[in-house]
Amino acid sequence: MGPVRGFRKRKKTEKKHEENASASGSPEEGPLDWWDEFSRRINGLQSPSKGLDKFESVFKISRKTFDYICSLVKEDMMAKAAHFMFTNGKPLTLCDQVAVALRRLSSGESLVTIGDSFGLNHSTVSQVTWRFVEAMEERGLHHLKWPSTEIEMAEIKSKFEKIRGLPNCCGVIDTTHIMMCLPASDPTSNVWLDHEKNHSMVLQAVVDPDMRFRDIVTGWPGKMKDWLVFQSSNFYKLCDKGERLNGKNLELPEGSEIREYIIGDLGYPLLPHLIIPYEGKELPESRAEFNRRHHATQVVAHRALARLKEMWRIIQGVMWRPDKHRLPRIILVCCLLHNIVIDMEDEAQDEVPLSYDHDSGYHQQICGTVDIKGVHMRDRLSLYLSGRLSH
Repeated sequence: MGPVRGFRKRKKTEKKHEENASASGSPEEGPLDWWDEFSRRINGLQSPSKGLDKFESVFKISRKTFDYICSLVKEDMMAKAAHFMFTNGKPLTLCDQVAVALRRLSSGESLVTIGDSFGLNHSTVSQVTWRFVEAMEERGLHHLKWPSTEIEMAEIKSKFEKIRGLPNCCGVIDTTHIMMCLPASDPTSNVWLDHEKNHSMVLQAVVDPDMRFRDIVTGWPGKMKDWLVFQSSNFYKLCDKGERLNGKNLELPEGSEIREYIIGDLGYPLLPHLIIPYEGKELPESRAEFNRRHHATQVVAHRALARLKEMWRIIQGVMWRPDKHRLPRIILVCCLLHNIVIDMEDEAQDEVPLSYDHDSGYHQQICGTVDIKGVHMRDRLSLYLSGRLSH
């Protein structure tokens, strides 16, 4: 599979997650006390904990979110005839299958480790996880989309402005690396060797103020520069054609305007719709202040990518010889799950420590390309924020 470069809208009307979230354990999905039985199995025959804290410590999500995910993938996962069995011969229910897949994605433990702890062959863990990934790709894409209404975009702009005052900002873009351990015999290993001497695949994301991913690109080798990944994206092409970031301009009293834009670091070009910080150390105060505001807002993307890797640890650290055609789809599904946790207002996410470091060991790239319209746009923003343009 090539790079994941944006998603077409599904033709079928998706059910609202409020309706789906009420799904509970029917006999075909698993008994109502499914968790008691399941926890007994993974804890030996110890007395299971009835508390949600135990469930959340295993899966990193609440039972409500788990039930919603089950309702999303139920049709696809139960449609294909497959007879997945525990090693004791008992068939896996839908809840069992989702639990195994979520554990694999959230713990990052090996197939063998998860198989041993759940009483499964490691091949079953692999097959169940992949079936879940396919079902989530089919049923979960509506959780990762660009805002479709003016009201939704106005709320995003308002939240960004409340961080450190950037007006009319629609998103923050950033890139992280998913590291891989590839065998020396792999003929493509050099393709994946990045500038920090790691084998890696990039994930580039545009993030909203709630740390929700609004657009992603993945699948490219880690040595590809941030700005080239951006220019390859459907997001960039839509901006270039005037079909994205084309909403209401902020009109300033003295007659100029500030258009919609996203912000990024120095690894990106300065464009009318992509604003980066000023370069240099001895900056005038208005520009230094702009950079401080820019950085404080950029932190949203650092936190989002750090939380993604912390919650879905299959893509944290170094992946052991992954299938490079399947990996972009696993990354996509981890991003969908990240967004679902936010959309469900799952309190379990509050237990994940806030971190900023999602790309340890990687140095700041410098693009250096500037568009004159981008220069004027950034200067207008800087003057506006310093109070030298009328508010």
